[in-house]
Amino acid sequence: MSWQNKVNLGLQQRHTAEAYRHRSINEVGSGRFITVDGKRYLNFSGNDYLGLSQHPAVIRAWQQGAEKYGVGSGGSGHVTGHTRAHQVLEESLAHWLGYSRALLFISGYAANQAVLAALLDKSDHILADRLSHASLLEAASLSPAQLRRFAHNDVGMLANLLEKTQAGQTLVISEGVFSMDGDMAPLLQLHTLTQQHGAWLLVDDAHGIGVIGEQGRGSCWQQSVQPEILIITFGKSFGVSGAAVLCSDDVAEYLIQFARHLIYSTAMPPAQACAISASLREIQEGDELRQRLQQNMLCFQSSISKQWLGVMPSKTPIQPLIVGENQRALNLSASLRRAGIWGTAIRPPTVPEGSARLRMTITASHQSEDIERLSEVLNDACH
Repeated sequence: MSWQNKVNLGLQQRHTAEAYRHRSINEVGSGRFITVDGKRYLNFSGNDYLGLSQHPAVIRAWQQGAEKYGVGSGGSGHVTGHTRAHQVLEESLAHWLGYSRALLFISGYAANQAVLAALLDKSDHILADRLSHASLLEAASLSPAQLRRFAHNDVGMLANLLEKTQAGQTLVISEGVFSMDGDMAPLLQLHTLTQQHGAWLLVDDAHGIGVIGEQGRGSCWQQSVQPEILIITFGKSFGVSGAAVLCSDDVAEYLIQFARHLIYSTAMPPAQACAISASLREIQEGDELRQRLQQNMLCFQSSISKQWLGVMPSKTPIQPLIVGENQRALNLSASLRRAGIWGTAIRPPTVPEGSARLRMTITASHQSEDIERLSEVLNDACH
């Protein structure tokens, strides 16, 4: 098969499976409204849960950082790219979350890939929740370690796998809040099990940090758990982008020596680190934002029709409506857009076969009339 035939076949298969992805050009950013092809939509698909991407203090911090440092870091953090702005942010994150160290990465995907690639050897084992993020599962499958998946949030199955895993080191992997279902992991039980078996726990809390726990410290803090490795990202509640790995001094030094994604990537712009630091301050003082978010979530849940049998019992901003068939999800997404609402259809392979959905996200930026409009359109569509 030629390269062109290979490409054509892949595209054809995606079309046939009704899983073809399209990009849209958003002209105004990720706030309460987005504008696509000149039409304004209520935005119920973004991850800017607290609306901080539009916050004046965060924008101003980026501008001031750019004036001081320029718009790029100019190199890897191992060469010239690690600035005072980066160091201040790392120290602030570590202190806030109760860890010895924090290391910044250019994205959550890169952070997950880097940690697993650096830590794992052929004799090691990975036990991962089957609904963990693609970046974790891909990194696990590409590593030399043996990967076993346990059923979603199934503590009993994990316990059984840990009993059977003897030689080598074992790393247990889970998300704090699962990005497609919006449910939370039983982190206290997972951590207790890993400690009993001498294993380590890695938690990706991309969707929990900022919105859950005291000061928005996330899922682990809420459940009184400190995993050996905590990964947070800045593209959701922080409203910016990038990620950090929270860990011990020794693990941080190990990653500085061996994490190729850290060593061979240009560091995030210092101005971005300034913006994230400003966002962190807003999150720490953001009880009012989190209360508004909670109110909006409760408003949506109480107004959605009980005929939506696929509504997930989520206590997080991620409110998925499972519809099953790919085409039905696409049709519902199109109905929302005709009504001026942006709600994206999520289909396999992002989610399991037969679980295509509308992944609705509620934010602190939404107004009560926005929630009412969304519920009205969805309720009409389900009849």
